[in-house]
Amino acid sequence: MARDTNFELRNASIYQIFTRQYSDNGDFKGIIENLGTIRDLGVDYIYLLPFYPIGIKDRKGDIGSPYAIYDYVKIDESHGTIEDFKLLVNKAHEHGLKVMIDIVFNHTSRDSVLTVEHPEWFFRKSNGELANRVGDWTDIADLKTDLPEVQDYLISVLKYWGEIVDGFRCDVASLLPLDFWLKARLEVKKINPNLIWLAESVDKGFVKYLRDIGYDALSDSEVFQAFDIAYDYDNFDYLNGLINGNVTLEMFLKETWKQEAIFPKNYVKLRFLENHDQDRIAYKVQDEVKLKHITALNFFLRGAMMIYAGQENKNIHKPDLFTIDKVEFIPSNYREFIRRLIEIKKHPIFAFGSFEYIVHNQVATITYTLKNEKIYGIFNLTNERFTPTDLPDGLYMNLINNEIIPIVNHVINLTSEPIIILVNKK
Repeated sequence: MARDTNFELRNASIYQIFTRQYSDNGDFKGIIENLGTIRDLGVDYIYLLPFYPIGIKDRKGDIGSPYAIYDYVKIDESHGTIEDFKLLVNKAHEHGLKVMIDIVFNHTSRDSVLTVEHPEWFFRKSNGELANRVGDWTDIADLKTDLPEVQDYLISVLKYWGEIVDGFRCDVASLLPLDFWLKARLEVKKINPNLIWLAESVDKGFVKYLRDIGYDALSDSEVFQAFDIAYDYDNFDYLNGLINGNVTLEMFLKETWKQEAIFPKNYVKLRFLENHDQDRIAYKVQDEVKLKHITALNFFLRGAMMIYAGQENKNIHKPDLFTIDKVEFIPSNYREFIRRLIEIKKHPIFAFGSFEYIVHNQVATITYTLKNEKIYGIFNLTNERFTPTDLPDGLYMNLINNEIIPIVNHVINLTSEPIIILVNKK
């Protein structure tokens, strides 16, 4: 992990926004109009999917993928102007929010500015056609990011945006050279020492596959040398298995607990249940009780948390990447549930406390201990009505909904809601 990464990033919540799908107009002004609503949710960052011009050649759908970028230093005119973007950043800051943007350096569109100005910077097939290292993504071509001249150009792009924003989310960061990321972080730090680096790291199986076919790919431990936060894709198969019933709570938490030992002391994982690549969690888990327990469990794990715009309203439809497909913000009491979890996560105990867990009949009790405080999270994925606890008998308050929880003979009577209890040890 970057040596100067702040432990307190484990308390952070990130709100992911797909600009063209977020508001009726699909532009920066539509986000500005909703900053108060976003702030009231309690998040710390808004993270914007790519807002750059999209290539035309071989584009997917009628509008194209925001990840098939034509020009790294321009803004798609449908989103607004650079002045509109700077206004969004300024207004976000006024609301106490920071702004993170998507950085996509593994590839460009097949008709990008760079394919014309520097055709030698790209992977090609034996017949000279633009290509990908892996797979056959018809709307993009992969950059040779190991070339010094390519790295210098990409760092100039980072410096340009680094003067404006508060953080970078770097797409498939594991596929780019570590020496590039280390150099980039040092260079950007000169102009914005507080900028946060989030890596979309990839799952272990994909890392091994790339290495087996002769390409370099970074493990999470390598990614953490340059980045503050890394995606939790190393654990995502276990999370999906837990949701589908193929993985027990014990198995899932054991894999999560391993991260405490194999990553640097100040590691920060990005926990999430959905994003633009993954189905909505409310679609995958349609039982509301189970949905709440899975969601609260994920918030309670060590690390920053990301929610995808609409998740707080229990949306089940994932917006299409390639056409207009607006997010519907239907009022829901579920939003208050998410707001409370975000608020609870800000407690310093999640950043600095020691993490432990026990599982009894598919009911998990996770604890963090810091000095004279201990917080308990109790998550039930079965029909169990009771679970043992080391808490003394008495009455306790569930921080999620302020409900009073009685403990008798060291047994908790489980309600339908997940339970979070904070106690002061004497």
